[in-house]
Amino acid sequence: MPPSAGTPRHVEPRLLRAFLAVADELHFTRAAARLYVAQQALSRDIRRLERELGAVLFGRTTRQVTLTAEGARLLPYARRAIEAQDELLAVFTRPAPEAGPLLVDVNSPGLVHERVLARARDLAPECELMARYESGLTGAAAELLAGRIDVSFGRFAGLDRAVRDRLAQQPLRYEPMAVVLPEEHPLAALDAVPLDRLAGETIYAGAGNPRTPEWTDLARRLFAGRGIRIAPPAPLAVGEEEFRRIMAKYRHPVLTGVDFPAMPGSVLRPLVDPVPLSPVSLVWRKGRKHPGIEALRVAAAELAEEEGWLRQPEGAWIPAADALIMMNRD
Repeated sequence: MPPSAGTPRHVEPRLLRAFLAVADELHFTRAAARLYVAQQALSRDIRRLERELGAVLFGRTTRQVTLTAEGARLLPYARRAIEAQDELLAVFTRPAPEAGPLLVDVNSPGLVHERVLARARDLAPECELMARYESGLTGAAAELLAGRIDVSFGRFAGLDRAVRDRLAQQPLRYEPMAVVLPEEHPLAALDAVPLDRLAGETIYAGAGNPRTPEWTDLARRLFAGRGIRIAPPAPLAVGEEEFRRIMAKYRHPVLTGVDFPAMPGSVLRPLVDPVPLSPVSLVWRKGRKHPGIEALRVAAAELAEEEGWLRQPEGAWIPAADALIMMNRD
């Protein structure tokens, strides 16, 4: 990389923090988890820092990341700069009042969001993290902004822009999508259902549910041009017995995620060719400070790394707007 003209007059502390994380870990994925950012966003920050300094800071191969001579030269200066900033912030930061309970909407029982909550409880046993079940990020967003809950999970791109502007998010997972079929449905015999086999079907995707329009919108994008219809509104079923009864009455397959819990009289089949992904983020109100939120962010980053939740299968389907947001580029 050729040196840039002139001398950089300002380097954002965020870029130096990104550099230090990669220098410490020598691994972009682990460094991204440590900073609670997507790996693509971290890579962009490193490239920007290299452009501003006119220096290549890391050697990168498919097998390893190493510090270059210029990176090693920057390292002590970056550490001193960040230490000085942290000292400055500490001087002017007032102690926070004792934190009360944190209300965490895990959407529905049986989802991986409960694993994030359990990990956060282990990380911060002094915090009281209380589960709530709001079901649907649009509905939960109103509760977040009103202060009635503190954290939720869901498809952030499906919210209105004005709502997103008041919320913060951390990408958690690309959840593969699936379909719930009555046991006697012809496609129930398959281990996985190719999307083109749903042509001519009418699929329930939450139409008319005011709490989940982000899910219906995702289904509409997925079904467009594939000959798949979205089922009209049906009564909202709460609980296994009501779900079974509504399925038996209306007979429509149901679009869901692969973690949807088993229900009597039905089978869950993943969708393939391509694998459609439902993007899931950890979401909270901007400016909301609580040690439990930090514990949830660490838990989400750790589990995403351990389980590979932010790796997309080859040839997967996801709307472009969602892909940008999941790379922290909204």
